[in-house]
Amino acid sequence: MIIVPLGVASATPTATRHLPSVALWREGDVHLFDCGENAQMRMLQAGLKRSKIENIFITHFDVDHFSGIIGLLSTLQLQRRDKSLKIIGPKGVKEYVEWNLNFANVDLNFEISFVEVEEGFEEERVVDEDEYYVEARPLNHSTFCIGYRFQEKDKPGKVDAEKAEAMGITEDAQYKALKAGEDVELEDGTIVKSYDIVGHPRPGDSFAYVTDTKYCPNAVKLAMNTNILYHEATFSESLADKAVETGHSTSADAARVANEAQTKLLVIGHFSARYTNPFVLLREARDKFFPAWLATELRPIFTNPSQEKGIVQQKVYIKEANDKSGGGGGKSKKRSRKSDSSKKRFRKRKSSSSDRKKRSRSSSSSSERKRRRPERSRKNDNNDNQGSSRPPKHITPRTPFDNFDRF
Repeated sequence: MIIVPLGVASATPTATRHLPSVALWREGDVHLFDCGENAQMRMLQAGLKRSKIENIFITHFDVDHFSGIIGLLSTLQLQRRDKSLKIIGPKGVKEYVEWNLNFANVDLNFEISFVEVEEGFEEERVVDEDEYYVEARPLNHSTFCIGYRFQEKDKPGKVDAEKAEAMGITEDAQYKALKAGEDVELEDGTIVKSYDIVGHPRPGDSFAYVTDTKYCPNAVKLAMNTNILYHEATFSESLADKAVETGHSTSADAARVANEAQTKLLVIGHFSARYTNPFVLLREARDKFFPAWLATELRPIFTNPSQEKGIVQQKVYIKEANDKSGGGGGKSKKRSRKSDSSKKRFRKRKSSSSDRKKRSRSSSSSSERKRRRPERSRKNDNNDNQGSSRPPKHITPRTPFDNFDRF
């Protein structure tokens, strides 16, 4: 399972932050949590295939969280997608999508199945597949908002191959049956129990997506014992009143949820545009919970780095240009000074007898030159007294009004 933040801004984008969207990659499939404007472009830049999208989860109807869904569906249509797509969100998402597609005369070649969640529900399993399920719970925002938990189902334990062979298991079908928890009967009538061969089930990985909410118990329930918790941190602790007023969380609120839920990793995102340096929020979160990371757009977060590294590789890096630096002149000077200081200093070689002779000769010749100089200066003084053919230079006096410092 790989988590890729596509947009970490809140409400309005900035030069380097895009509107909210997070992609979850698992076994080649992509699950999209929120679909802000430009989400499909960010998927391309992250190295994720849009054709692999299985589910789109919409949290609520603030425009920044769903404004990119129509453009994404239009692109999938142009790519001649024929596989069905599932869209999950608050009641009304079906009406919104169908009206916009009809308005734009887009006739999709693939089927969309909608799962609409009505306000007032307590908990619902909105997706349930053989290997995973997605749980939804209401959050505490100024409008109806949903949080999601993506949970892999427990994986079968490892089979003890040596013990299985010793007990007479030889066929692949028998191994599969044992791994599925079924007992196997051999030809001689002996029954091999599954629990004798297969180890304990391995718990699956989990991911919680909690955004646009004040602190609430449902956020803790969604994040309980997860591998990764993605939690909004729109404001710092100094703007806690603003967070309560707008129905958002501070970085300290995110850390509180992570502590109570005992998650393995907290990732904060959904930053207000007022924070040009989000490390202020990270410092506050880490004061109360560790490990905590900043959500960095297009940078993948792995649940199993040894096996998942290299699967998703971003193709584009976006960095804000610093126009105030004036082309980096000041920085280059500092670098040059550092480079000069970093040059190696060598010791002087010890002088040999031949070098001493050379130095003595050079010192004697220099002393002779010094003796000759006063004679020349005396001759020049005599010539000056007699008068020279070259006229003296005319010097213009400087007036108090000539302020050359202005230039």
